[in-house]
Amino acid sequence: MTELQIGLIGLGATAVVAVLAYNKWQEYRHSKFAEQLLNVRHADVLLDEMEPALAPAVDAQANTTMAATIVSPPLVAHARGMMAPFSERIEPVFSVDQPPQEPDLLPAMRAAAPEPLVVPAAQPTVSTPGMRLPDEAKDSVEPLHLLSPLIDYVAAFEAVEPAPSFHILEAQRAALARIRKPVHWIAYNELAREWEPIIDDDRSEYRRFRVGLQLVDRRGPLGDNDLSVFHIAMQDLADELMAIADLPTRQPALDKAAKLDAFCASVDIQIGINVISQAQVFPGTKLRALAEAAGMVIDADGRFVRCDDDGNVLYVLINQEVSGFSVDSMKTMSTHGITFLLDVPRVAHGERVFNQMVDLARRFADVLRGALVDDNRRPLSEGALEPIRRQVGQYQLMMAAQGLPAGGPLTRRLFS
Repeated sequence: MTELQIGLIGLGATAVVAVLAYNKWQEYRHSKFAEQLLNVRHADVLLDEMEPALAPAVDAQANTTMAATIVSPPLVAHARGMMAPFSERIEPVFSVDQPPQEPDLLPAMRAAAPEPLVVPAAQPTVSTPGMRLPDEAKDSVEPLHLLSPLIDYVAAFEAVEPAPSFHILEAQRAALARIRKPVHWIAYNELAREWEPIIDDDRSEYRRFRVGLQLVDRRGPLGDNDLSVFHIAMQDLADELMAIADLPTRQPALDKAAKLDAFCASVDIQIGINVISQAQVFPGTKLRALAEAAGMVIDADGRFVRCDDDGNVLYVLINQEVSGFSVDSMKTMSTHGITFLLDVPRVAHGERVFNQMVDLARRFADVLRGALVDDNRRPLSEGALEPIRRQVGQYQLMMAAQGLPAGGPLTRRLFS
């Protein structure tokens, strides 16, 4: 082998080694560069913004849940044990005290939203039972004496635009006329900043209003057919007025109506004190003179009624015979017996009113020379009246314990 060949071989070997070394160096450079790229952490617009906000939100949820376990709506607290299970949905908008607010689990998402959520005018919504309606008047207290989830199935509405009162009342009038239970309407007056009954006029307009279907009256509890008609009518009303509607679950309402009716039946008593003639009949002129002297007046039902200063009936005087009393007939009529009647659930301070009624019945008996007797025509002595007096007090204590004080506005509606 010549020197030239040896030189060429060495030069080739050197070139190969140089190429291999260059390739290794290039691999090393690319490897380091790739490693640097992979180790760089870019900010995640979703995860990085959400993570710091979730911890306080979860804490807020825990605090809200704890508060919800110890807060119970007034007026409902005592009644739930007898009339409805605690698992029932309770409308918070109708609590005197403000109930716990819904936990805000996604504050970061709401903060990131460019505009607040607005329900389109062309898409009215019927909410699920857990939905909360917008409430611009947080400081307003909804009047439980007008509507209450204790005795009403309440549909809550929030309209996009104010609706005239006559339009609200007229929209489903035909459908609601088929229902055999009373329907009550209230709305929030934004000028007066208070809730008021809706009346049919040309001036009032409302965005927030409530419609209540009474669960019970003296004819019995609310039935499934009436509730179905009301439910559909409220959904149609929401569509027509472009409003959000919050409708409670139906079956718990029917269960509540049945239990409430059973309780009402257990305390629904009326007490009568009879005055009957002995030697002669009672002339109408004397009856009218005695009744009017006691502050009683004849009503449209042919009864003499005694009312309190607010116009609530305390007790009534009825004719035991077929005909009722009327202004025109009192001059010529006569009767063999009259009855003073006390409707226990509808009268506040029942024992006191009972004593007043007994005193007046005795006065009638003395002047008319009649006798005070029970329904079996047995004389009513003080000893016989005392157990009745105690019974009135006991029944009214039972009602107060259930959140339905005798003579209160809700109770008068139930016993109508």
